[in-house]
Amino acid sequence: MASGRRVALVTGANKGIGLSIVRHLCRQFSGDVVLTARDAARGEAAVQQLQGEGLSPRFHQLDIVDLQSIRALRDFLLTEYGGLDVLVNNAGIAFKNKDPTPFHIQAEVTMKTNFFGTLDVSRELLPLVKPQGRVVNVSSFTSLTALKNCSPELQQKFRSETISEEELVGLMNKFVEDTKNGIHQKAGWPSTAYGVTKIGVTVLSRIHARNLSAQRKGDKILLNACCPGWVRTDMAGPNAPKSAEEGAETPVYLALLPSDATEPHGQFVSEKQVKQW
Repeated sequence: MASGRRVALVTGANKGIGLSIVRHLCRQFSGDVVLTARDAARGEAAVQQLQGEGLSPRFHQLDIVDLQSIRALRDFLLTEYGGLDVLVNNAGIAFKNKDPTPFHIQAEVTMKTNFFGTLDVSRELLPLVKPQGRVVNVSSFTSLTALKNCSPELQQKFRSETISEEELVGLMNKFVEDTKNGIHQKAGWPSTAYGVTKIGVTVLSRIHARNLSAQRKGDKILLNACCPGWVRTDMAGPNAPKSAEEGAETPVYLALLPSDATEPHGQFVSEKQVKQW
């Protein structure tokens, strides 16, 4: 039976920026905070770590590349809470710079998680977001750099105000296909699989924000993409200037925008400021 309590959910939250976002939300959000992770043992260990700090998140397993797992989470949210108040799409992967895995495989694997995983979670969970809900998609500044290194034709497509989800999916699939055929540079793509997947996340955020404005105008839901900055995590390495706690600040700011706020919406936000896309 739905409790009527508010609920915030963070994907990929057993370590790094995701764990820090959960920590911040446990302290500041008025309601339950659900920490999700692909590996249940690691997720439970992260919850225990936060309990040791006097915080009380809940845990639910979530593998964002497994539709059954996403739908099990969706059903849990509907049963327990009747919906969702805050969604932070944080889960993502990146290959190390010196990883010997062939580029086309890196492209396929990274795309499957970072873009298509985020897309599937959004498709299943956005309909659950309640009025005045907040949705934050964790992107990266590499999406901006990668965009600038795309051909003018691709840049125009990605910056279009009318690009559809279907067209974006087609472009993301084309990138993977072009890497397999060894023609991605000739076709105008940059040589960063991670960067292209994050272009996808940023553009997807703009599309979903536009759709929410059109279909649920009175609900005052705000959806944005953000860059947490270069953060010391397993993924980004030990030399980054920011701690995970500092990296969580912008995502948390967007997750906790006041109920009467009307912006930002459909924007790319870094250091709590809207950046030109």
